[in-house]
Amino acid sequence: MELEVKSLGGKSAGSITVSDEIFGLEPRTDLIHRVVRWQLAKRQAGTHKTLGRSEVTGTTKKFVRQKGTGGARHGNRKVPQFRGGGRAFGPVVRDHAHDLPKKVRALGLRHALSSKARTSKLIVLDEAKSGDAKTKAVREQLAKLGLSNALVIDGTEIDANFGLAARNIPSIDVLPIAGINVYDIVRRDTLVLTKAAVTALEERFK
Repeated sequence: MELEVKSLGGKSAGSITVSDEIFGLEPRTDLIHRVVRWQLAKRQAGTHKTLGRSEVTGTTKKFVRQKGTGGARHGNRKVPQFRGGGRAFGPVVRDHAHDLPKKVRALGLRHALSSKARTSKLIVLDEAKSGDAKTKAVREQLAKLGLSNALVIDGTEIDANFGLAARNIPSIDVLPIAGINVYDIVRRDTLVLTKAAVTALEERFK
């Protein structure tokens, strides 16, 4: 597959040949959905907690006699039936993560990349660098590319000035190639890859 390469100023900078096994697949939304669900579950804090009957403060003395009251038999005020008692089957601190095979995760990433390429929402840049960390300058450059909601993926390291300038722009995310993930690709309208990122992806899936 042949993709056009653009400069940060919006001008043409040649073309690049990419692998059809990474960018030319027929997108499967079920695989993308599985990986996104796995990511969101893994990052969920799981710190919710309520007190059970063994954890609330209160006496265990039998507060009403067993018979003769005309009511139910009770021996503890900490049970869930009473106000101030513990909650039955309440949420506890736990890990929400679930397993997903490594091959499925890798396949989900390839299908997410292919979906952006198929819908013409993929832009390849020769490089993502800025002379100084000026947000206004980077915003103008991205506007020339028609980008207002995008994920920019660079090589092993992000250019310091470009990263500082871009982080102040709403709906623009910048990540190194090590941080590429399906959820961030899906949640942004356009995916922007530098040539270094494309090369790294080719090596990764070789």
